[in-house]
Amino acid sequence: MNTRLDFRKLAKASRKVKITDTLTSLKIAVMGNHALQFFSSALRNQLLLLGINPEIYEVGYNQIDIELIDADSKIYKFKPDVVIFFESTFSIQNGFYKLDSDLKRMNFAKATIDKIEQRIKYFDGKTFLPKIIYYSYELVDDNVFGNYFANVQSSFYYQLFQFNAKLLQLTEKFHNLYIFEINKYLKQVKDTRNWTNVVVSDIHFSLDQFAYLAFHNAKMLSTFSGQFKKCIILDLDNTLWGGIIGDDEIDNIEIGNLGIGKAFTRLQIWLKELQKRGIILAVCSKNEEKIAKLPFEKHPEMVLKLEDISIFVANWNNKADNIRYIQKVLNIGFDSMVFLDDNPIERDLVRQEIPEITVPELPKDPVDYYHFLVELNLFDTVSYSKNDQNRTLQYQQEALRMKAIPSLTNMNEYLESLKMVGEIEAFQEHDVARIAQLTQRSNQFNLRTIRYDTDDILRIMKSSDFLTFSIKLKDKFGDYGLISVIILEKNGQNKYKIDTWIMSCRVLKKGVEFFALNYILKTLKEIGATTLDGEYLATKKNVPVKNLLQDLGFSKKENGYSELSVVKFKNIRNFIQQNK
Repeated sequence: MNTRLDFRKLAKASRKVKITDTLTSLKIAVMGNHALQFFSSALRNQLLLLGINPEIYEVGYNQIDIELIDADSKIYKFKPDVVIFFESTFSIQNGFYKLDSDLKRMNFAKATIDKIEQRIKYFDGKTFLPKIIYYSYELVDDNVFGNYFANVQSSFYYQLFQFNAKLLQLTEKFHNLYIFEINKYLKQVKDTRNWTNVVVSDIHFSLDQFAYLAFHNAKMLSTFSGQFKKCIILDLDNTLWGGIIGDDEIDNIEIGNLGIGKAFTRLQIWLKELQKRGIILAVCSKNEEKIAKLPFEKHPEMVLKLEDISIFVANWNNKADNIRYIQKVLNIGFDSMVFLDDNPIERDLVRQEIPEITVPELPKDPVDYYHFLVELNLFDTVSYSKNDQNRTLQYQQEALRMKAIPSLTNMNEYLESLKMVGEIEAFQEHDVARIAQLTQRSNQFNLRTIRYDTDDILRIMKSSDFLTFSIKLKDKFGDYGLISVIILEKNGQNKYKIDTWIMSCRVLKKGVEFFALNYILKTLKEIGATTLDGEYLATKKNVPVKNLLQDLGFSKKENGYSELSVVKFKNIRNFIQQNK
């Protein structure tokens, strides 16, 4: 069994993690109606292995509502970043049976949802607004009605389905609510529970089942901290299709609706769906480029087409070197990338030379590729916006920009040749999802690494204590979209401080920060502000902005902040024209 899915081996592995200031901190409150001490322990260990140092407050056993009702309770003093509600189906079953009429039983799901809605609202008006993860109910059938349950709305099993459906709908109302679908992760462990422990100790899952749930819950939590997989790099022969295109030629490769070709088609369909969601697809193949592209261009049963691939690299170079080139074009961390290759030698080479990249150990049989990759759940996310659908085109345009560099003599000439046009404005409601997503996903150019959801952004937009700026950029190759977010907060009379300054890695070294600062300082002058303060909060990934404030002319202060005089500021040269 995987070490991380074995409770005891997991604990042993986590003890090897060195706790340092570079680990991301996360405050988590765990609440439930059954014994959760082993779950909390497993969750902590899983997070440590992901580079997150959690502080976990476990609310007393079956004390959810008592804790939330009391305004002076520890949970409000603790101020968690995330609250996890993990209730067991067995703990609510007796309550359902005590309902003395069919009408009450038919309303069980609605009454439960109403209670959950109230629980979420307890955090309204507090000085913090946590993200809330709610576990769905395990679908435990009492078989009172057997398979006829669907015809009996007052049956327990029917109401469980109703509850889980209504819980999903609740996310439309509360944007800080996330659902952990427990039924996806049960029955995957050999022994889900020990019935003696359920009855005697109210421990409703086995230790390894807790470890498995915690593993996937930790991956979900890691996305709150900006840990995302953003790109899949694909080998071709015997990975995307059966056979070798250079030897077998286009008519003889295996793809489509016959035989083993169906396995490759299924994989491609899944990859296409990920690409539509915003995951970048790149190709890294040892082959002649013209030959490697033939199936994409001419095979009638290929699901993936060239327009689905952001960067296509086919040559006879070392694959690790080609992946480094792809990373340079994308300008994302290697830890955001996944490499798929059927050849174990190539996989080992890439692992050795680029240890940060994720290289799944693909099964020997292509029939198992799809199921194996789906089970890994490598592409978990906590956000989605329409901008994600344009990501492939945006990176294809970035590849064209990279090719243009060698023909120019210096960086200024290159930037001027791009003919960049920028648009900067206060946050607009139609951009809220993308703005929140940038705060959640951006790691490199992120001055303070503060994560916001859509409700947070809407609150900031409505407050007179903040000034907001969103930046969009175009150049001769295409439209980058919304690529930078800046939030300023009032910091005394005639003073502001930088709460958030984020920029997409796709526009680093384009001078967007100079363009933005010129506009911001002009705005501050117009409203009579005199000083702008900035602060750099270091993480493992935001080293690129370590000297940003000094490069922009800020002077360091003793309190850890840097200060810029609005009155004395002079515009900084850049090559971006403002859209009129």
